[in-house]
Amino acid sequence: MKIVTAAEMRAIDVATSERFGVPSLTLMENAGAAVADCVLSHHGAARSIVVFCGKGNNGGDGFVAARRLHQARKRVQVILLANPDDLRGDAAIMLGKLPSPAIAVHSSEELKSDRVRPSLHADLYLDAILGTGFKPPVSGLYADAIAIMNANEAPVIAVDIPSGADADAMTAQTGIIARADAIVTFTAPRPAHVFSSLTAGLTFVAGIGSPQEAIVSALQLNVITSHDLAPLIGPRPAESNKGNYGHVLVVGGSLGKSGAVAMAGMSALRAGAGLSTVATPRSVLGTVAGFHPELMTEPLPETDAGTISANAQDRIAELTKGKNVLAIGPGISRDPQTSELVRSLVAKLHVPMVVDADGLNAFEGRTDELNGKGRTLVITPHPGEMARLAGSSIADVQKDRLGVARKFAREHELIVVLKGHRTLVVRPDGEAWVNTTGNPGMATGGTGDILTGIVAGMIAQHTKDAFAAVLAAVHLHGLAGDVMRESVGDHSLVATDLLKGLPKAFQRTQKAAKEKLVCWGD
Repeated sequence: MKIVTAAEMRAIDVATSERFGVPSLTLMENAGAAVADCVLSHHGAARSIVVFCGKGNNGGDGFVAARRLHQARKRVQVILLANPDDLRGDAAIMLGKLPSPAIAVHSSEELKSDRVRPSLHADLYLDAILGTGFKPPVSGLYADAIAIMNANEAPVIAVDIPSGADADAMTAQTGIIARADAIVTFTAPRPAHVFSSLTAGLTFVAGIGSPQEAIVSALQLNVITSHDLAPLIGPRPAESNKGNYGHVLVVGGSLGKSGAVAMAGMSALRAGAGLSTVATPRSVLGTVAGFHPELMTEPLPETDAGTISANAQDRIAELTKGKNVLAIGPGISRDPQTSELVRSLVAKLHVPMVVDADGLNAFEGRTDELNGKGRTLVITPHPGEMARLAGSSIADVQKDRLGVARKFAREHELIVVLKGHRTLVVRPDGEAWVNTTGNPGMATGGTGDILTGIVAGMIAQHTKDAFAAVLAAVHLHGLAGDVMRESVGDHSLVATDLLKGLPKAFQRTQKAAKEKLVCWGD
C-alpha cells in the first residue's frame, strides 16, 4: 500500500472528484462512516461519545461519524471548536445534517465553563480537530481540547491523524499531540502513520472511494499489508506435493554456532518450503541433524577452527543443482578462509540467494564484489552489518535508515532488508516497503537466522515473484514474534519461539487479508 504526503493526499482527493467523478461530499460521508463503523466494531460498549471537531474537513468527517453513531443509538455530543458561521463547503453541509445542535465553543474560557464542562464526560472521544494538512505547533483552544482528551481515561479515536501531529514526519514527534488509542485514516497512510508511533493501538486505513489510478505518490514508499500478501499465502491445491514448493539449501554453521544454521533450515520448512537441506562443517553436522528430523544435512570440508573450508566450493556448487534458493551466512563465522569462500560463491553462483550474518561481514571493505545484477540477491543486515557494508557508523545508519538502504540497493542492484524497528525492504530501483510487525522481544540472538530461513523458504515457493516473497517473509517473521509475545512477553521471547508462532502468523495474515479495512498495530 502506497504511503503519500499530506499534499499528495489533497491532490488525490481533488483528482478523485474532478477526474473520476466522485463528489467530495461523498468522500466525506464515506470517511465519517468508516470512523463510526470502527467505533461500533471495536468500542461497541461505549454508550456516551464526545466528538471534538475543528472547522475544517477533519471536523466534517467528525460530524458524519457523530450522525452515524447517533443513528446507532449512541449518546453523542459534538463540541465544535469554532463559530458555526466560519465553516465552509462540505464541513458546513455536514454540520447542518447533525440530528442535534453542536455545542459551539469559541475560547478556552468557554471550554472550561460550567455551560460546557458537564458535556465533556464520555465513554469515548473522537478527535476530529485537526487533520493531516495541519503543521505544528498547536495552541490556544485546540491545545486545551487536546489536553482534556489526554487527561481523561476514556479511549480516544483519532479521525485521520491525532490532532497536533505532523503528517509528513518520519520520526517520533514531540509537542502537543492528542493521545490516540486508535487511528482511522483514509485512502492511504501518510508517513507519520507508519514511522511516528502515534498510537499504541491499531491504525486503520479505510477506502472511501478513490480509485487506485488516483493514488499517486513520488515518495517511492509503501507499507506492507496483509492484502498485499494474500496471493502468496492462499490455500494450496489438493494435488500438492513437496516438489511444488521448492528446495532450500542453507550453507553455514561452525563450531559453537551450529544452532544458527539449524534454525535457518527449519524456518524455511515452517515458511512452507517443500524441502530444506543444511550444508555445514562435518564436525557439527550431528548437532544440526538432531535439531529437527525434517532437516536434511550435508557434511562439508572444514578448517582447523571448525568452519567451512575453501575446499568446499565445488561441493556447494554441486549441491545448488536442483535447489531453488541458497541461503548463506548463519553461523558461518568470520574465519578468513571461510569469508573468502563466501565471496567466491556469491560471485560465481547464480541461483537465487539470501546472504546474512557473517556472510555479509565477509564483504566488509569489499562491497564491490557484492552485486545482484541480473539475478535475485537478497541481503538481510542489522544496523551493525549495514554500517560495515556502507563504511559508516551504526549511528549514521540509524539516522537515515531509508536513505542508506536505498543507496546500497541501487548501487549494488540487490534487495536490501534492513532489520530493526520498522524493518525496510528496498528493491534495486530504490522503491521501499516498511514493515509494521515485530516487537522489542525479538531483540535476541537467532531471530535474524529465523528471518533468513523464512525469506529463503518463501522465495523457494515463489521464485517468479521473489520480491513479493521477501515482503511476505518479513511481515510473517515479525507477526510470529507478535504472536509469541502475547504468551511469553518481551523479556522471555527467544528465537525458536518464532517457529511456534509462524503457523498462527500465517492464519492471522490470511484472515486479515479478507477484512475490508487495512490495519496494523497492537
